[in-house]
Amino acid sequence: MDCPNAAFSTTITSAIVPKKSTNIRLFTVKCSSNSNFSSNGAAGLVERPWKVADARLVLEDGSIWKAKSFGARGTQVGEVVFNTSLTGYQEIITDPSYAGQFVLMTNPHIGNTGVNFGDEESMQCFLAGLVIRSLSISTSNWRCTETLGDYLAERNIMGIYDVDTRAITRRLREDGSLIGVLSTENSKSDEELLEISRTWDIVGVDLISGVSCKSPYEWVDRTGSDWEFNDNGRNIETFNVVAYDFGIKHNILRRLASYGCKITVVPSTWPASETLKMKPDGVLFSNGPGDPSAVPYAVEAVKELTGKVPVFGICMGHQLLGQALGGKTFKMKFGHHGGNHPVRNLRSGCVEISAQNHNYAVDPESLPEGVEVTHVNLNDGSCAGLASSKMKLMSLQYHPEASPGPHDSDPVFGEFIQLMKQEKVKA
Repeated sequence: MDCPNAAFSTTITSAIVPKKSTNIRLFTVKCSSNSNFSSNGAAGLVERPWKVADARLVLEDGSIWKAKSFGARGTQVGEVVFNTSLTGYQEIITDPSYAGQFVLMTNPHIGNTGVNFGDEESMQCFLAGLVIRSLSISTSNWRCTETLGDYLAERNIMGIYDVDTRAITRRLREDGSLIGVLSTENSKSDEELLEISRTWDIVGVDLISGVSCKSPYEWVDRTGSDWEFNDNGRNIETFNVVAYDFGIKHNILRRLASYGCKITVVPSTWPASETLKMKPDGVLFSNGPGDPSAVPYAVEAVKELTGKVPVFGICMGHQLLGQALGGKTFKMKFGHHGGNHPVRNLRSGCVEISAQNHNYAVDPESLPEGVEVTHVNLNDGSCAGLASSKMKLMSLQYHPEASPGPHDSDPVFGEFIQLMKQEKVKA
């Protein structure tokens, strides 16, 4: 057997003589050096046939995690959060609500289905980076158009793998969300990266303005017929809805359109007075990233519209409604991120499995009389939904449109339709 890439030359001859046998087998192993095969062009140095650790994740608590990089290269800072979803990594990396955050996937195997344009939740990626245990070496899906690594590289998003995601997740659960710095640059020392992580903060930063659209536009796409899962009792009546884009996901718009809504999407800074001039049947306040207290202009718009037209808040929209009503929001220890959170609907008594992505919550004790808490997260008892018939409002802290799922909460879009219909009848 020849070993042309070995850094030495030798010949070994040996014999195998089985017990109680007169047969003898001889074999020879011959290894020789090849000066053309080396790393960095140095003779005698053999290049490894596997990728080695070339990235560091430095957390503000001082821990340093070595890993292998994929996607873009460089140095990036963000808040590290973990997501417990088993599938839907492409929907996660294109969710604008992850702006400013590194998403750590607790599911160990990521990338096996590649990516495709049909599963995107926005036109670009806003997250700071992706942290995973194992990157699939191949893709196998009939809808795949490219690999996850190529997709992230084209969008200048950093990723790392071969890191102990279980250990990092336990640290986040015990200590809470941590600021981290991800770097592939050897010129930066561990101390420099640690200093960056300890001087950067996500609290009080307006992240919405960086993900919102810049001008109004019409949305017409519905859920594709191949993917429609709930078309029972669908309205043939059309309702005009203005959707505030605080980082809106495409599937929210698809589900509204599928329920018979004609949608105009407006920027996060759109004046409430201009919205009222459009005479909408209802207003949607979308999901979005960051701290609701950092966007007083959005709270003011929500306050001006609440009580005048039916409104529906999702995720960030729910938190903004809470503040607009006079309530308070607070930062959670490590937030809710995943596709498997149980929520109890206090009106029906049913439990819904939901997809969630938020680091802030509404304090129900701070809300005024007449505002009903309709849903509660069964993991920690936090407020997951609000309603007020007098104020013509409803909200959920999680994602009823969840793509790829679960779809337990999809009927809430029908409830929004009924709320708008009731107001039409009164008019």
